Amino acid sequence: MSEAADRPDPAPAEPADAIEAPGAAGSALRSAALLGLFTLVFTALMALTQDATREPIRASVEARRLELIAQVLPRADYDNALLEDTVTLPVLPALGLSEPVTVHRARLGGAPVALVFEAQAPDGYSGAVRLLMALRADGTLAGVRVVAHKETPGLGDYIDPAKDRASPKWIAQFAGRDSADGARWTVRKDGGDFAYMTGATISARAVTRAAGRAAAALAPVRDTLFALPAGSSAEPAFR
Repeated sequence: MSEAADRPDPAPAEPADAIEAPGAAGSALRSAALLGLFTLVFTALMALTQDATREPIRASVEARRLELIAQVLPRADYDNALLEDTVTLPVLPALGLSEPVTVHRARLGGAPVALVFEAQAPDGYSGAVRLLMALRADGTLAGVRVVAHKETPGLGDYIDPAKDRASPKWIAQFAGRDSADGARWTVRKDGGDFAYMTGATISARAVTRAAGRAAAALAPVRDTLFALPAGSSAEPAFR
């Protein structure tokens, strides 16, 4: 027998892809690990950023809210934590809103001073007019402000003190009004006590009547609202 015949056959060559597979799998694993690490780092950074900005954002929102409230109730009139001393009103047709309303309760030395809340006139010339109101403990209004509206620029928007060039401003006439005198809560054109701009009666009428309805709804239960625990629902007061 020849030497060539006695020699064992050489082992078959491995396919090229079988030889390279371990390297490719390792590369895929490294890529997946890097992607996972990047995701973890990014998530951690986002969480840290959120934690770092949460308090400044909250403080900014609260400061803006207090600035707005100061337009209807001077800060010197109360000394409690107004944004924490709240109760929640149920949906009341008299307020013109389709959602529950938060009432901030102002106190001075523990004594009731005013209720601060939002209401809405649904019948403005160009749509709803959102109001912020302060009802004093004696049943009179401390002030009213328009906080959102779509009234005609240069005409109906005089209800907004930021756009009203008159002195005193139209909205100033609400301060000191008695919530019990409901019959007078409309413009003089309709037999009420409130001034208006000729040619722009609808806006003034809507705001005046809405403010009167809201004040009349809360005035009879104001003592009850002041007595409720902070953070509670005021629904029992309207049953």
